[in-house]
Amino acid sequence: MAKITLPDGRVLEVGDGATVRQVAEQIGPGLARAALVGRVDGELVDLAATVKDGDRVQIVTAKDAEGLDAMRHSCAHVMAEAICRLWPQTKLVYGPTVEDGFYYDIDLDEPIRPDDFARIEAEMAEIAKADEPFVRTEMSRDEALAKLAGDRYKTDNIQRVDSATISFYSHGDGFEDLCRGPHVPSTGKVGSFKVMSVAGAYWHGDPTQKMLQRVYGTAWPTQKELDEHLNRLEEAKRRDHRVLGRQLDLFSFSEMGPGFAFMHPKGMVIWNQIVGFMSGLNRKYGYKEIRTPIILNEELWHRSGHWDNYKENMYFCEIDDVGYAVKPMNCPGGCLVYKTTKHSYREFPMRIAEFGMVHRHEASGVMHGLFRVRQFTQDDAHIFCMPEQIEAEIVGVINLIFETYRSFGFEDFAIELSTKPIKHIGSDEIWDVATGALKAALEHKGIDYKINEGDGAFYGPKIDFHIRDCLKRSWQLGTIQLDFSMPQRFELVYTAEDNTEKVPVMIHRAVLGSFERFMGILIEHYAGAMPVWLSPEQARVLPISEKTSEYGRAVQQRLFEAGLRCGADLSDEKIGAKIAKTHGEKVPYMLVVGPKEADNDAVSVRVRNSQETRTMPVGEFLETVKRKIADKDLYVEF
Repeated sequence: MAKITLPDGRVLEVGDGATVRQVAEQIGPGLARAALVGRVDGELVDLAATVKDGDRVQIVTAKDAEGLDAMRHSCAHVMAEAICRLWPQTKLVYGPTVEDGFYYDIDLDEPIRPDDFARIEAEMAEIAKADEPFVRTEMSRDEALAKLAGDRYKTDNIQRVDSATISFYSHGDGFEDLCRGPHVPSTGKVGSFKVMSVAGAYWHGDPTQKMLQRVYGTAWPTQKELDEHLNRLEEAKRRDHRVLGRQLDLFSFSEMGPGFAFMHPKGMVIWNQIVGFMSGLNRKYGYKEIRTPIILNEELWHRSGHWDNYKENMYFCEIDDVGYAVKPMNCPGGCLVYKTTKHSYREFPMRIAEFGMVHRHEASGVMHGLFRVRQFTQDDAHIFCMPEQIEAEIVGVINLIFETYRSFGFEDFAIELSTKPIKHIGSDEIWDVATGALKAALEHKGIDYKINEGDGAFYGPKIDFHIRDCLKRSWQLGTIQLDFSMPQRFELVYTAEDNTEKVPVMIHRAVLGSFERFMGILIEHYAGAMPVWLSPEQARVLPISEKTSEYGRAVQQRLFEAGLRCGADLSDEKIGAKIAKTHGEKVPYMLVVGPKEADNDAVSVRVRNSQETRTMPVGEFLETVKRKIADKDLYVEF
């Protein structure tokens, strides 16, 4: 008998050579039915894998992220087989999972069209119905290369794997694919699926290579969850910030500057509200703001390391026969400001913020509205401090980040801590100190977080912050990074308490990341119907006829002088048309005024997305809305 330990600490005795599946069966029939893969001593494995005495064993189901990932990866294999059945000349390249689904790159001269998706899904359904087991086989690298000789894609995949043992997975009537695994136990466990789209993709993203076809799919544990996902996608189309940006006249793009957003007056209102809010938080949390040049001498970028590591994403120019670069990041400028004067430990922690405009050359194929642009503004900051101050500073940044996200209406966060990568600078000792400080800060706040081992920046560990919007989409926004490189490269020092010169710790932090991208996220999260404090136009006066236009102008002026962004529709349109137009432009408050309102110094308030009208004195409306604006109230209802 072997003794294994379960996640809750219980010790279970199992037979010698027992598989993970048998462990699940011994725990209970319900868990055995739900089991998709297992985790043994931290490693994900098939249910057919065996356990041994002393192992820590977890049964992974579709409720776990790893289980869902295994299900989708297995579904990618099922889709690959279906495509090979329909187009036998298909050459498979690779099929990884992505958020909410998977794709498979294939080499096939005949284009796959959306009309073909139903045929592919029908074949997939047949394969799933057969419920054939996924079977893993292993062989040496040389044996695998000999087996796949002549298949340039699969031999390339093998050569990229750092392992002496190569694995294959087969299922059904002879379908086999090179794969690391693990997989769900059988094709009947791939859930409810749908083929979503097809696009072109260069092999390894290299435009000199052949254009492949990338077929995307999605899979979910149940049909209900699949339907909910498809509904969310439809809703996402309705909320597309590129469409709403045009409809609401917020921003635009021009072929004269691909990837460079043009902010319109209404868009600038939202922009300035975001900047003003973040500037207020900078003051509250003890930051001082600076501004550094956009174009700086090329030599600076050699010194910072960007020339060696980021040159292909930078823009360059020449001024007076001297080479310059447009900054892709704000950090070097911040270091130059630090070096303009001597510093003492008494000044620390020194928190310096910058709303810095940066330019990065993105490939034309990846640009996407405000989400991916070539020019954007970061809410950057750098904290210079002593090692013993790291934990407290990280706690302060976390507080700032949480306050920011909640103020904009985001309550669902996920935190990731990324640790020392193989390629790094700095001693192991300082990495341990820095990583320990980040962990201590997260634990001090009682925050659940995921560790990404070896995924930190080469210059230091980092914490990344993700939010989920109303469609449950995850967006990585904030980051806190410790940097051991930049202070050394720029020879930054401070006078320590013992009167010696020491190198300060440098903490990078961004809360929203890119203002442009965050604005796009906000537009989609609220479907363009912004909270009143962010709305470009907070109220609009709608006279029911020309007879009350003068009173309408007076109400508009009164609200304007009180600080509200208030418009007025004095056109000859009927009141129904005015309301419909104002509703379409997502103005929070429509103030209908007629003779009765004019006689009583009142307005009839119609709130966005409501058909009810409430008459109240102008003063009462004004005070209510001013309070909502001051409180950053996310709801427009009274």
